[in-house]
Amino acid sequence: MKKATSYASNHRRKRGFERTSGLLQKQIRKAGEKRGFAVSRLLTHWAEIVGEDTAKIAKPIKVSYGQGGFGATMTILTTGAQAPMLQADLPRIQDRVNACYGYNAISRIRITQTAPTGFAEGQAQFIDAPKPARPEPSPEQKAAAKAAVAPIGDEGLRAALEALGQSIILKTKTKQG
Repeated sequence: MKKATSYASNHRRKRGFERTSGLLQKQIRKAGEKRGFAVSRLLTHWAEIVGEDTAKIAKPIKVSYGQGGFGATMTILTTGAQAPMLQADLPRIQDRVNACYGYNAISRIRITQTAPTGFAEGQAQFIDAPKPARPEPSPEQKAAAKAAVAPIGDEGLRAALEALGQSIILKTKTKQG
């Protein structure tokens, strides 16, 4: 008869902090494999593999394998205006992607085109969107945070807590109004 064991008893955690990548590695691999990406590095380091210029205009979306298992087809998404330049660059992209895999895994690259804004607004942006500007706390908010941490003796700790307090006050004011 098999004894029922819990996950906690089978899996012993390391002491201290663990890297997020280690905790999420299994889930990331599973999600990548659903789209055919056996090597998740291709997705996470796309700009390093193909170069910044190519990464700005194209993104890998799928790898499909033939019935024999040899020679996969990688599908790349780009905008219609960028497709001719990307087409001319396909041999270099294929060489770099195969170098990432460590063997000639990709035998064909297919280009899929979309409108600059994609099917939904902003969907086909290939570079990271700029972060919105963070609002500056008002003088009253700064004074409230400074008053709350005034009794703290250590200057570095007081400055850090003051900045944290300003951020918290700013967020609560933003949510309320």
